[in-house]
Amino acid sequence: MSRLFLCLTTCLALVLLTDSAPAQTSDIRLGSEIPSEVESIYERGLDYLSTSQNDDGTWRSRSEHGITGLCLMAFLASGEDPNFGQYRQNVKRAIRAIIMGQDRSTGFIPNSMYHHGFAMLALAEAYGAVDEETLWDGTEPENSRRSIAETLEKAIELAVKAQQTNRWGGWRYSPTSTDADTSVTGCVLMGLLACRNAGLAVPDEVLETGLGYMQRNSASSGFVAYSGGIGGGGESMARSAVATLVYAVGQKREWTEYDATLGHITERLDHRETAHTHYFFYYMAQALFQGDVDAWMIWNRKMAQQLADQQAEDGSFVGSYGEAYGTAMSLLAMALNYRFLPIYERF
Repeated sequence: MSRLFLCLTTCLALVLLTDSAPAQTSDIRLGSEIPSEVESIYERGLDYLSTSQNDDGTWRSRSEHGITGLCLMAFLASGEDPNFGQYRQNVKRAIRAIIMGQDRSTGFIPNSMYHHGFAMLALAEAYGAVDEETLWDGTEPENSRRSIAETLEKAIELAVKAQQTNRWGGWRYSPTSTDADTSVTGCVLMGLLACRNAGLAVPDEVLETGLGYMQRNSASSGFVAYSGGIGGGGESMARSAVATLVYAVGQKREWTEYDATLGHITERLDHRETAHTHYFFYYMAQALFQGDVDAWMIWNRKMAQQLADQQAEDGSFVGSYGEAYGTAMSLLAMALNYRFLPIYERF
């Protein structure tokens, strides 16, 4: 089955599912010819991830399922068929690892709400695309097998309960945290929004409350605080990108805060984030694509050249949380050239 056919069928399904999305021209939805440097970066990066995956399906330790989720998304995002493509076993092992790593009683996907959010996002993107009849290989304990939908329903339940006990209406590192920050909140919101877009039940009030927390932390300048209200946490373009993304996907483009954060990032396309650079790449790509395609095209060309220069001989990227993290985040920063994942549609 060709990549083009898969992309066409996925986009058709999205049009039927998200009838509230604004009309898009086919070139924006499907993209045009993939730049050769992007193809090279992606192919070499996936080769690295395929050979560095642990036997249990994870990357790094088993308690860091967010990194496994990011790596899983990198495979899904390029349009390779997850059921018959060359990386199908990598995809299946990663999904099994996340499902089996979830706490069955609480629904928590460890080891922090960051990991919970990224793992939830990855499973939501896999839901409906992966043939679950061939997901399990018979080597795992029978009582550990659950469907992707069952896993996501428990993950949503955990996120809802964590927000209900949080006085700010957001999320932080632990499900029992009573404080919140915009980075973790943005991550969990994207996981929940992906679940909603996949057709799973996510309470509207949970999304509205989380988006309201982001709104209260966004200034008219486009600055987004880390925690504690406007002015807290120092300048960060990454946080402005996170806020822009969740406002767009959360259908809050009419908010003045959306205009402010979008303007803040589009006016600074040459910005270099000195801390957590791959995290910045990941969110900046998606925020620009959602908000200003022309700005994204300029940024995308520069980023492709930068990543081509940074990629190691083995296809990896050195990241603040290891090569698997750096590689997955770098590939996902380029994945909008393919526009295959549902979350990469313009909302």
